[in-house]
Amino acid sequence: MQPPFHSGSNTREPGRSKVDTEPASPRRATALNGPSRRTLLAGGGAVAAAASVTLLSSCGSGSATDAPLTFWNFYSPAPQQDPNIVAQSEWFQTAIDRWNAENERRIAPLYMTGDQMDQRMPVAFASGDGPDIFLISPGDYLRYANGGVLEDLTPYMEQEAIDDYFPQALSTRISDGAIYGLPMEQEPLALFYDPDLLESIGVSEGDLPADWEELLDLGEQISEGNRTGLVLDVDPGYYQNFTFYPWLWQTGGDVIDPETQHPVFDAEGPQAALELYGRAIASGATPRTMPANGDIVSAFSSQYAAFWETGVWEVLNLQLNAPDKDFGVMPLPPPPGGEPVTALGGWAWCVNSRGKDPDAAARFVVSTLGSMDEESIAHNAAWNDPEIKGNMPARRSTDEVLDQKDAFAGEHYQVFRNDILPTGRAEPRFPPMVYKAVSDALQAVQLAGADATAEAALAQQTIESYLETYRGGSLI
Repeated sequence: MQPPFHSGSNTREPGRSKVDTEPASPRRATALNGPSRRTLLAGGGAVAAAASVTLLSSCGSGSATDAPLTFWNFYSPAPQQDPNIVAQSEWFQTAIDRWNAENERRIAPLYMTGDQMDQRMPVAFASGDGPDIFLISPGDYLRYANGGVLEDLTPYMEQEAIDDYFPQALSTRISDGAIYGLPMEQEPLALFYDPDLLESIGVSEGDLPADWEELLDLGEQISEGNRTGLVLDVDPGYYQNFTFYPWLWQTGGDVIDPETQHPVFDAEGPQAALELYGRAIASGATPRTMPANGDIVSAFSSQYAAFWETGVWEVLNLQLNAPDKDFGVMPLPPPPGGEPVTALGGWAWCVNSRGKDPDAAARFVVSTLGSMDEESIAHNAAWNDPEIKGNMPARRSTDEVLDQKDAFAGEHYQVFRNDILPTGRAEPRFPPMVYKAVSDALQAVQLAGADATAEAALAQQTIESYLETYRGGSLI
C-alpha cells in the first residue's frame, strides 16, 4: 500500500462511460454475515476522531437529488504542478470526463490528502454524508464492508472481466462471493539500495545480503553518523504493518490462520519477525527516525541510506526526481534457509451503497476499471504504465498491453515483475482491533526494547478477546 502522497514526490503516501449491457437486478449492499455495529478507528490506528461513531448511524442522502456524485480521492484535481502528479490527476479526470459526457448523473472529484481522508471519511459515513465513490486499501476494507455501506459490484460485471483480475489483487475486496471494490494496481514491496554508497565501503552488488543476518550485519557496519544501513518504517500505522507482514510471512508465521480464521501470532515465526525489528534498532543498523524525513530521493542522493524497504512506486519517483542517481532493487532477504515473500498493496475504488445514486456510481466504477471494453483496458494500462504511475497491473489484459509495448523493460521493473511480484501475498484486510494489536507489539519491541515473546503473547490475547464477539466478514 503506497502511502498517499503529500508533496511533489510519490514518497510517504476508462473505458467507455457505459457498460455494454444494463445489469440485471443489481442488489444493494448488505451487512456481511451479521456485522457488529463496532466503533471505527479514524485511520492509521488513531482512536479519537471516530471512537464513538458507527457506520450505520444514518441512511445517507438517497437518490432523490440530481446533485453530482462525489468521488473522494488523493489524486485529482491535483493541487500541484509537478508533471507526474498532474499526469495522475489527468488520468482520473479523463475517466470522469468520459462518463460525464455520456450520462446525466455527473461525477465530481474531491481531492484531499490521505490523512484528511482517514479523519473525515468515518465521520462522514456516520453522519450520512459519505462520498458516493472513494478509495480504500485492504487495511480499511472490513471497516466499511462490515458496516454494510459498500455496494456489490458483481452484478455490473461480466464474468470474463472478473476472471481477468489476478486473484491476489481482487481477493481482499470480496466477501461471500460478492465484489465490493475494484483495484487499479498492485504495489509489491522490495529492498531498494544505493550501489554508490555500498561501493564506497567496498561492497559490490555481487555481495548483497542473502538473508536477515547478513542484512543486519551489513546495516550495522554501514551505519555511522548521518549514514544509515537499513531503513525500516518506524511510524505506527497501517503502512508500517504493511511493511512488517513480509518479514513475518517469510518465517512461515502469520497473524491469522487462513484456514481456521484463528489468531496464530503467539508462535516462533511472529516472535522472530518482531525480534528482527528490535535487533535492527538495538544494533544501530536501523535509525529510530526516518532519514531525510522519509524521502528516499533525498536520502539516496545524499548517501544517507544504503538499504530501504519500500514499494514499486519509488522506481518512478527516483527516476523522475533523481534521474542521474543509480539505484538497485532486490527481493526482501528471508531468514536463513527461508524463501523471499512480499506484500502486495494497492488502492481500490468502492461505491457507497447509501449514496445519492449507487447504481450510477457502480456503473462508472465498473466501466472505468472492470470492463472488457478496449477503452477500459487501455485506461487501466495507462495508469500502471511507468509514464504515469509504474505499478504492477491488477488485471491480466492490462499486463498484456503493457508487455506488448515493453513498458516494464527497464531493469528495476524487470526485477519487480519477474522476481518479486510472483512471491507476493495480498495485503491483509484485518479490522482495526487486529491491526492495532500487531502495531502495538511491533512498536513495543522495535522502539521500546520490549521482549518479542511477551509482546506476541499479549497481541495474541488481545486478538483472541476481540474475535470472541466479532461478527463480520472473513479476516483473510
